[in-house]
Amino acid sequence: MLKKEDKIFKNLYGHNDWNLKGALDRGIWENTKNILDKGSDYIVEEIKKSELRGRGGAGFPAGLKWSFMPKDSGKPHYLVVNADESEPGTCKDREIMRNDPHLLLEGCLVAGFAMRAHDCYIYIRGEYYKESSNLQKAIEEAYEAKLIGPNASGTGWDFNIYLHRGAGAYICGEETALLESLEGKKGLPRLKPPFPAAVGLYGCPTTVTNVETVAVAPTILRRGSKWFANLGNPNNTGTKIFSISGHVNNPCNVEEVMGIPLKELIEIHAGGVIGGWDNLLAVIPGGASVPLIPKSICDTVKMDFDSLIKVQSGLGTAAVIVMNKSTDIVEAITRLSHFFKHENCGQCTPCREGTGWMYRIMKKMILGNIDSKGIDQLLNVTKQIEGHTICALGDAAAWPIQGLMRHFRPEIERRISEFNKKRKVA
Repeated sequence: MLKKEDKIFKNLYGHNDWNLKGALDRGIWENTKNILDKGSDYIVEEIKKSELRGRGGAGFPAGLKWSFMPKDSGKPHYLVVNADESEPGTCKDREIMRNDPHLLLEGCLVAGFAMRAHDCYIYIRGEYYKESSNLQKAIEEAYEAKLIGPNASGTGWDFNIYLHRGAGAYICGEETALLESLEGKKGLPRLKPPFPAAVGLYGCPTTVTNVETVAVAPTILRRGSKWFANLGNPNNTGTKIFSISGHVNNPCNVEEVMGIPLKELIEIHAGGVIGGWDNLLAVIPGGASVPLIPKSICDTVKMDFDSLIKVQSGLGTAAVIVMNKSTDIVEAITRLSHFFKHENCGQCTPCREGTGWMYRIMKKMILGNIDSKGIDQLLNVTKQIEGHTICALGDAAAWPIQGLMRHFRPEIERRISEFNKKRKVA
């Protein structure tokens, strides 16, 4: 378990003041100038040494991503913070923005300076009204205290932060669709290359990064990369906010060490599975877009990127969706199929046509109104969608179905058999 002194998010539950005074009491904005005085190269190298991996889902090494920004491009550089938290089951970033917004703002200054960016845009999910209100108030407080703006924190670096509210489109969580939306256009993912670090916002070098990734940076730099790297497991270091929902006695967000066993995470922090651990059916460990894992895997699996990849799933956003034996597992995955059908942008044929087709077949599978060949046909379609679209939404739509077939195919075959029996009787 994570020790109290190693927690980064000290006001995750909003028990204390979220304004500037409360933030200063928690050590936020402490000696920020000293961090920046060490130079942008130092900051990037420390983030690399910490082995911090992006907390938005992909798990790409944060320091390496920051280093992709050119040192002298002759164009403005931009930092864009992706706060369009729209993945079903994920609600971690909202707690940071609502209860500790200055933690994010200080991280923006540090990360922006490291990337030689004078301007930062925070693109927040449109439905997050309270979060955007708190964040805007915190931005105003930071300007008034001269922590950001001209000569930010007395560093000689001019740094501006702008808050932009989205319109609730899931696709705008994809970094290039977010940039298109930020520019005032329809949120459609761009073809890559060129990547945002070369051609991003307004055609200028840009890094798009997640709220939690940015928010932890100042603490890492104060306490040292070695401290962060010693938490968790090699290549899966530090702490992580886990969002635990579903059939648990105490749904919650909790900051824990990376690599904590899933069973321990659920039983200690979420009050256990409703009906006891033996009543567990399956868990989606990283938000709606990753494949589910059955109880047999949940018994021993650890919550980090590499451990979950080994069991053909993923950490994603670390949104743990718990399903006990009262769940209609086929119907649950069908609901996710409907979500991805509804939220795809329609730009790529595999997504535009495939997500709707998969949803219609999944609805039939709830009743068993399909032949056994239809299962293989559905799996074949998921493979044709996966990896064949401009962005990862195609993968996200395919993986939950693949996970269902991998672990619960006998359940679908049982439904087909029962449906055929009823049809014969009729």
